[in-house]
Amino acid sequence: MSKYIFITGGVVSGLGKGITAASLGRLLKNRGLKVMAQKLDPYMNVDPGTMSPYQHGEVFITDDGAETDLDLGHYERFIDENLNRFSNLTSGKCYFNVLTKERRGDYLGSTVQIIPHVTDEIKRFIYSVGEKDHVDVVLTEIGGTTGDIESQPFLEAIRQVSHEVGEKNCLFIHVTLVPFIPGSEEYKSKPTQHSVKELMTMGIFPDIIVTRSDGPIGQTIKDKIALFCNVKPDCVIENFTVPILYQAPVMLHEEHLDDIVCRELDLKTGPCDLKDWKAFLKRAEKAKETKIKIALVGKYVQLHDAYLSVMESLKHGGWQNGCDIDIDWVDSQTVREDNVAELLGSADGIIVPGGFGERGIEGMVITAEYALKNKIPYLGICLGMQISVIAYSRAVMGWEDANSTEFDKHTTHPVIDLMNSQLDVEKMGGTMRLGSYPCHTTEGSMLRALYGEDIIRERHRHRFEFNNEFRTELSNGGLSIGGVSPDNTLVEAIEVKDHPFFLGVQYHPEFKSRPLTPNPCFVGFTKASLDNFNKKNK
Repeated sequence: MSKYIFITGGVVSGLGKGITAASLGRLLKNRGLKVMAQKLDPYMNVDPGTMSPYQHGEVFITDDGAETDLDLGHYERFIDENLNRFSNLTSGKCYFNVLTKERRGDYLGSTVQIIPHVTDEIKRFIYSVGEKDHVDVVLTEIGGTTGDIESQPFLEAIRQVSHEVGEKNCLFIHVTLVPFIPGSEEYKSKPTQHSVKELMTMGIFPDIIVTRSDGPIGQTIKDKIALFCNVKPDCVIENFTVPILYQAPVMLHEEHLDDIVCRELDLKTGPCDLKDWKAFLKRAEKAKETKIKIALVGKYVQLHDAYLSVMESLKHGGWQNGCDIDIDWVDSQTVREDNVAELLGSADGIIVPGGFGERGIEGMVITAEYALKNKIPYLGICLGMQISVIAYSRAVMGWEDANSTEFDKHTTHPVIDLMNSQLDVEKMGGTMRLGSYPCHTTEGSMLRALYGEDIIRERHRHRFEFNNEFRTELSNGGLSIGGVSPDNTLVEAIEVKDHPFFLGVQYHPEFKSRPLTPNPCFVGFTKASLDNFNKKNK
């Protein structure tokens, strides 16, 4: 039987439950256990796929094409396991499944209720991860904050799970804020006490409390929390803010979190081997000696979480090359011909990530043209790849109205067009080209050199594609096709050969980049940007 660990949050949202869950997953995996993680989100959307990035940050894509919460990116980066559609459940998806079953008559005429029908659906989802992947430990994070109306069915479901699997097979971890009061210069435990009390009214009694603070709270506060919240004295774990996010597993290990979890769940494992992880952290620390500037030109830059995986992948690539990354957030709506040099002239590299809609597009095209003409390393991802094709078509081919039909249906040079498979699609949610697809890298291409492989697999999320009607003309005009689908129908990557680094990829390489194994696109891009930095600073 799998062991089940549930992570809840209290006092405020955004505490870092996901980082706590991801860090614990890493520690347990490094003790030799097979671990999977999942997130239960209370919001009523079926998934975050149709939500604005300003609402919920980036949409993270799994290999099997699920559009999921951004915390799954943390899970994959820390635990280094590919997650799937069983790794994210929303209230909307849960109720949708229940109502679909009711319409089919699956409930045999019963009155459909929150308990047992909705809670049974949630439990089925929780159990499915362990059953599908035969894992030792399933880590389940409950989104939102204890006390939210939306979370109650999820809390009731995990309470039922604890009774069904038994106390030695289930563990509750509660992550709470311990605020610092400047006036009295002390940390306060009262919000944690109230949060735990609220959780107890749902029939859930935390086994471990993880405190979030900006610094160490001290043993006195830990003892007070243990006493008033009815947990063992060593089961109050500090999780304070660290300079590098990836230091969290080491910090929690030094707090003996994994030892306590194994003790409470009666897990027999070897010691936690963090040698490779600590070596990676040393490289990251040393990389701070050299900092390069990457201009990220996008339309959602006001909320950095909208590009969370891109941010982390840039760090991975930079640390691999011995440099740190300073991201210059540039709103593409502000980029014009008369100020592009002022905005981007100091950048060592330029990246244009994914996005949808017409807003800010011309600023992105101007950005790509500037990188092309001034030999600045450029990486375009998904929309950024399409932008680079538009920019090349205008700047080099002389097609002044070149565009995507997403933005201009009447262009005479629709170099980017709707995929054939999308022509009859009417619904927005879950209907894009989603998930992992193979790509054949072109012999002699930069893409082949970066990956060192003939066939690669990367994750996608798009409706529009390179228009093959212009492939021959653009290729003859100097635009190189770096990768295509195995059947040669879809252009997956473009590049410019007489340029230090100009690469556009239709897929999202950021979703498969890990701290110990950075994605080759980001390694190559940050290496070229570092070379540019060194050239400018000779």
